[in-house]
Amino acid sequence: VQLQASGGGLVQAGGSLRLSCAASGSTFITYSMGWFRQAPGKEREFVARSWSGRQYYADSVKGRFTISRDNAKNTVYVQMNSLKPEDTAVYYCAAARTGPVSVTNADYWGQGTQVTVSS
Repeated sequence: VQLQASGGGLVQAGGSLRLSCAASGSTFITYSMGWFRQAPGKEREFVARSWSGRQYYADSVKGRFTISRDNAKNTVYVQMNSLKPEDTAVYYCAAARTGPVSVTNADYWGQGTQVTVSS
């Protein structure tokens, strides 16, 4: 499985971006998919995941970010609204064959896409 993330960029605080992650392979529908981010000097952290038909969010993005997936297109998205400077990071998509995708459970990682939020 290969993951290709896109959609990052520079946006002002309060703005929006939508990240996309296209996956190769025919078993996408069975995978837990998620988004993670890593700011300079910090560890990679969980942002959002789609698993078993439900969506999960980090407290820091709850109410502002929405994860969705289009299984017909093998693509997972994260819509990011009301962006804050502290959301600035490299964002990675990831997939897990079993269980909820996490930093330690992910089987596949995308290449990352930079999101920069200016104040």
